Amino acid sequence: MADDHVAYGGFHNAAENRHLLLPSLHAVQDSIGFVSHGALNYISERIPVAPAEAYGVATFYDLIATEPTPARVARVCDDIVCTAAGGDQLISTLEAEIGPEGAPNGEGMWVRSPCLGHCEKGSAAFIQRAGETALTIAPVTAEVVASVLDGTHETPESPRLYTPSFDALVKARTMGATAVRNEVTVSGIRGRGGAAFPAGIKWDGVADASGDAKYVVCNADESEPGTFKDRWLIETNPFVLLEGIAIAALAVGATKAYIYIRGEYREAENVLEAALEATGSDFGVDIEIRRGAGAYICGEETALFNSIEGFRGQPRQKPPFPTQSGLFGSPTLINNVETFAAIPGIIRDGGDSFARLGTKESTGLKLFCVSGKVAKPGVYQVEFGVTTRELINLAGGAVGELRAVLTGGAAGSFLTEAQLDVPLTFEDGRDAGVSLGSGAIMAFNTEVDMGAITHRIAEFFADESCGLCVPCRVGTSQQLEIVGRIRSGTDTQTDYDNLDAVGWVMRDASICGLGHTAANAIESAIRIGLIGGDS
Repeated sequence: MADDHVAYGGFHNAAENRHLLLPSLHAVQDSIGFVSHGALNYISERIPVAPAEAYGVATFYDLIATEPTPARVARVCDDIVCTAAGGDQLISTLEAEIGPEGAPNGEGMWVRSPCLGHCEKGSAAFIQRAGETALTIAPVTAEVVASVLDGTHETPESPRLYTPSFDALVKARTMGATAVRNEVTVSGIRGRGGAAFPAGIKWDGVADASGDAKYVVCNADESEPGTFKDRWLIETNPFVLLEGIAIAALAVGATKAYIYIRGEYREAENVLEAALEATGSDFGVDIEIRRGAGAYICGEETALFNSIEGFRGQPRQKPPFPTQSGLFGSPTLINNVETFAAIPGIIRDGGDSFARLGTKESTGLKLFCVSGKVAKPGVYQVEFGVTTRELINLAGGAVGELRAVLTGGAAGSFLTEAQLDVPLTFEDGRDAGVSLGSGAIMAFNTEVDMGAITHRIAEFFADESCGLCVPCRVGTSQQLEIVGRIRSGTDTQTDYDNLDAVGWVMRDASICGLGHTAANAIESAIRIGLIGGDS
């Protein structure tokens, strides 16, 4: 075994096999339903890593249990979209027919879950089954949950895949790395994960960086409530994603790529595994799938790197930026699924063709996830510049009387009636204070309890804060307490003053984007009168 080395998270010591820790924990969890103390000690010895550190990693993730757990666990979504669709009634039925949350019932139990990324289906449950493949059921009913817990539910068959020609990758190899990066720059494409950083600048930065190894990482840890486009892309066409990753690796000089996929996206993971098996080594880059384990913070790029490396999924201070020092301390290109999936089209048709769509800053087409109280929830691909009102109309219009629209997910903002006509572009959104985020559009009608929705958002951030920095750890908890008082009608002006102060501190002093955006939706809900005052 090689000597220990200093990990690039900045404050850990780790063996060279430390990156195998999370896959090892998954293997045990999948097999027996929890990570026993004996298994944890064995893993610690084999890697090796201190047992206390391994325990710290295991307990960081929601999908890893470290104490005996029933063989089947149904994680039932109670997040904002499912709540608006009648999730409270589903929860009440489960409590009446199966038992309280977290109480073992035979070989199974049910617990509440944050958004599972199936928002277009109205309700969802993620099922962990010891010794069997985990699965997601959406839409789900109490009767189906009961059938899963007693072992009578049948697992659906995996879809059949076809293998395309990868003509864009063939063209990219003919063009060469520099020409490929130039087409990406000409296209003007910005990252589709929410940050909207120009892809061309990022790709050039990795290509120009010095280092013995370079990596490409695809962020498929899509955990933003109301967002499901990346899952839809993977399940419907995994090959366009794999081709985009291969083109990116060629362009920046990487020989290793990772797809870090959300732990609850087991069907999408299976589709990707099948696609990789079908294509073999045709991509010219070693692509490995790494599964997350239930931590929203791992959608942040440096937290994701720490997770892959076998540490707690907590963010790093920047600089250095990933283009210089990312995964394993090496130059790393990281983009999300939608960004990589757009690359084959850019190479095939030319960057200028892509740039002609949309606007100056917001080029190309964009996927939006429309859910909530609309007639036809789903993924809609449109040209940048469409308005929120037009998107809702594309989705068949609002069901009932529209009261509010939340854009950008839990980290986004509620819109006023006037803002529904703001063009959905990066520049127009910035000027109007409207967050595009990763493309989530959630509609709520007058029948929805917006106090409950806003409280659930505050609860989400308090639960998902990784706890690394004080502003976010304390701020999200204080925000939840204040929103609770506002919802119950026991609030005072001091609460509103404190809420403003908490939001300001989180934005100014938090390490990562979770803390920077945790107050956005809450503040916008108060500003437009969804909660507080006479609401």
